[in-house]
Amino acid sequence: MTTASNVETPEMTANLPFAMEPQDIELLREAHYHLEHPSLAARLSSVVGTPIDIAMQLLPKRWYNGLHSATEAAIHKALSAAVSSMRRDHEVNAHEGLYRALAAGTGAVGGFFGFAGLAVELPITTTLMLRTIAEIARDEGEDIHTPESQRACVEVFAFGGRTEMDDAAETGYYGVRLALAAYIGNQALAAGETVAITARLVHAVAHRLGMPLSQRAAANLVPAVGALSAAAVNTIFMQHFQSMARGHFQVRHLERKYGPEIVKGNYESFA
Repeated sequence: MTTASNVETPEMTANLPFAMEPQDIELLREAHYHLEHPSLAARLSSVVGTPIDIAMQLLPKRWYNGLHSATEAAIHKALSAAVSSMRRDHEVNAHEGLYRALAAGTGAVGGFFGFAGLAVELPITTTLMLRTIAEIARDEGEDIHTPESQRACVEVFAFGGRTEMDDAAETGYYGVRLALAAYIGNQALAAGETVAITARLVHAVAHRLGMPLSQRAAANLVPAVGALSAAAVNTIFMQHFQSMARGHFQVRHLERKYGPEIVKGNYESFA
C-alpha cells in the first residue's frame, strides 16, 4: 500500500520536465516514495529501541572480515534457486506477506541461537528475499528467466534508502544505478560475458549490502532482543527490500514505456 499522494494537481504535473500520462506520473511518484524512504537503520531502531549505530559497536570486529565473502556466496547460490521454479506467466500477484512470514520464522530461529545462528540463516533469508524480489519483478512485466532481469533483481540489494546525511547524487536511486553500471561495465554483452558480468555485479552489491546486514546483526545483538524480536527485525528487513524492489521495477516498467531519460528527469524532479 502506497502512502504517496493519490491526488495529481495540474500544478504538480506542469512542473515535470517531461510529459507522461497522469497514471504513470502517479506510479513514478509511488516508486520515488519507495526508493527514497527512510533508511533501514531508522526502521530497525524503531523496532529495537536502540540506535543502530550504538548497537553496531556490539559486533565482534572479526565478523566484518568475513561478511563480504559470506554475503557474495549467499547471493550467488540464492539467485538460481530463487528463480529456477518460477513460471514466466502468473495468475496471482507476488506473495509478499508469505515471504515476510517466512522471514520472521528464520529470524526467530536465528535469534534463538544468537550470533552463531546468523551464518546458517543468511543463505536461507537471502534466497527468500531474491524469490520475493523476482515475483515483484514478474508483476511489473519482467521476464525473470533472462540474465538482464536477474541482474536487476540482484541490484535491489544495493538500494538502502536515503538518510539525511547521504549525498543524494551518490546514494539516491539513480546514483546507485550509475555506480553499479560503471563498476560492471556498460558495454554490449556477448553471450560468453553474461556470467562474468553477473559475478562482478554480485561482488559490488555484496559490498553495499554489508552495511544493512551489519545493521540487522547489530539489532539482533541488542540484549533486549530475543527470538521474538529477532523475528520482527527480519520482517522489517524483508519488507524493506520488498519496498525497494517494487519501486525499482516500477521505474524499469516506465523506462520501457517512455525511455530512461524521460523517466529519470521526472523522477529527479520529485526531490
